Amino acid sequence: MDGTKRVNIKHGLSVAIVLKQDQSTGLLTDGIVRDILTKSPNHPHGIKVRLMSGEVGRVKEIY
Repeated sequence: MDGTKRVNIKHGLSVAIVLKQDQSTGLLTDGIVRDILTKSPNHPHGIKVRLMSGEVGRVKEIY
């Protein structure tokens, strides 16, 4: 599924995000979606979410 479309992201979904400090390296962080932070229906770099762990980043992969 596409992480750039808000309709594909749901609470409780397992995703891989890139954190702000990892954008240059592309290191991905796995977690479960707690909050969807991006309000627009899509974003070219990925929808911004908060994970259950409290980490915030943009969705790169959906499992």
